[in-house]
Amino acid sequence: MVTPILADSVRLADDGVHILDRRVFPFERVWVHCRTVEEVAQAIEDMVTQSSGPYFAALWGMVLAARSAASLPADEARAVLTAAGDRLIASRSTNNHLGKAVRLVLSEVDASDEDLVTAALKGARAGDELYRARSRALGEYTVDLLPDGARVLTHCWADLYLTETVAAAQRRGKELSFFCTETRPYLQGARLTAETLAEMGVPTTLVTDGMGASLFSQGLVDALVTAADRVSMDGHVVNKIGTLGLAVAAKAFGVPFHAQAQAPDLAAPTAADVPIEYRDGDDVLHTLGRRTASTRVRGLYPAFDVTPPEFVTTVVTDRGALAPANLHQYYEREES
Repeated sequence: MVTPILADSVRLADDGVHILDRRVFPFERVWVHCRTVEEVAQAIEDMVTQSSGPYFAALWGMVLAARSAASLPADEARAVLTAAGDRLIASRSTNNHLGKAVRLVLSEVDASDEDLVTAALKGARAGDELYRARSRALGEYTVDLLPDGARVLTHCWADLYLTETVAAAQRRGKELSFFCTETRPYLQGARLTAETLAEMGVPTTLVTDGMGASLFSQGLVDALVTAADRVSMDGHVVNKIGTLGLAVAAKAFGVPFHAQAQAPDLAAPTAADVPIEYRDGDDVLHTLGRRTASTRVRGLYPAFDVTPPEFVTTVVTDRGALAPANLHQYYEREES
């Protein structure tokens, strides 16, 4: 099985954190070199990396913070780590993975008798493996829901959730094919999802963002599968803008919608507890660096939308597939 390049696109080195620039992938393979926590946070804000990328960037960014504070007294060093964690978390507010990454490193630092850098590195490595293991489990549970030969429509870039789903299907001998939306305005679906699926040898067809309902109506899709940046405890799915429209259309034509999230968020009892990022509306007025509307036109860009639970068939977690009304059961199950 092929391991795609985007499955390992944030790397720690002696001279800093190197992040594959997803804004220009696959046309160019450029690595952005971040020497400080601030540069890591700025790379996240500037969309150098997306989806699970910011999680890994936060892990390794905390190691950079530990390196910078290694010679300070313990209290001052801990304050540096706290400030670094706050800065990284603030770089993306809707997705809660950055907070998880920061807390994993801080927890290891606080519990360890080892030196600061060693403890931070240990916590970051554990966080890296934990995320990958949970994504593998989530992929297996997703494949349970897909019949052999399933034609799947996906939206945006689901990162390790997607690659682990494909890997699980390949291990079982299940054949899947995918329709990928372009995902304006950054075209993650066209540049990241479609390229990675093709790299893994999966039959892949690119469609525009507005074609989903038509595909459903023609019986060309067996399942809608997307990642979720966050799932509230009452079953609302927060994901890339456009997910809501696809989910509503899927419901109308009897196509199941499976939303992938490692875990529902206890800190978000309802969708109202999830902040929705609004990015620069100017992004909507450009495609791959070229303006597509006149200067008399304004752009609006809510980066995420919220799909109510009545349009969600299943939330697939690393502890199994759950109906939106049963998400509380996640925390009653043993860890996978």
